[in-house]
Amino acid sequence: MAATINSPVVNATTATPRPAAGYVWALARISLGWIFLWAFLDKTFGWGFATPAAKAWINGGSPTTGFLKGTGENALGGLFSALAGQAWVDWLFMAGLAGVGLALILGIGTRIAAGAGTAMLLLMWAAELPLTTNPFMDDHIVYAIVLVGLALTGAGTTLGLGNLPIVQRNGWLK
Repeated sequence: MAATINSPVVNATTATPRPAAGYVWALARISLGWIFLWAFLDKTFGWGFATPAAKAWINGGSPTTGFLKGTGENALGGLFSALAGQAWVDWLFMAGLAGVGLALILGIGTRIAAGAGTAMLLLMWAAELPLTTNPFMDDHIVYAIVLVGLALTGAGTTLGLGNLPIVQRNGWLK
């Protein structure tokens, strides 16, 4: 991949690659991937961090009920609380958490993961409106911005499997 002056991982003066920036994006990718994957694992097995064992998915709990039922008073609460606990919503949400988390950690499918993760984060952000601590900005938006940055910088190639020939041959795996 040729370096361009507009790329955030190159020095704008000399247009030479800046490896340190690639490692920062890789660490951001892996860290954000872990946030998604951990949410999946904790909601599935109820390891007691955010989800008690009694409410774990494998014990019959719903991974979406706690969050979505709590949105009833919010601007879009009627829509989101109606989705709480529905099996198709639980499965879609959990597949999203696992898929985005694994893709980001491995560095494969980073663009798809960034799109799916951004959609999930924006829906969670919308479910919480109106925000109580800031008029519009919260961690969901910040994470979504980072996901877009990961997709735009090809962050799967540093400390990830994004350099594998199969990934390089198939753009949808980047």
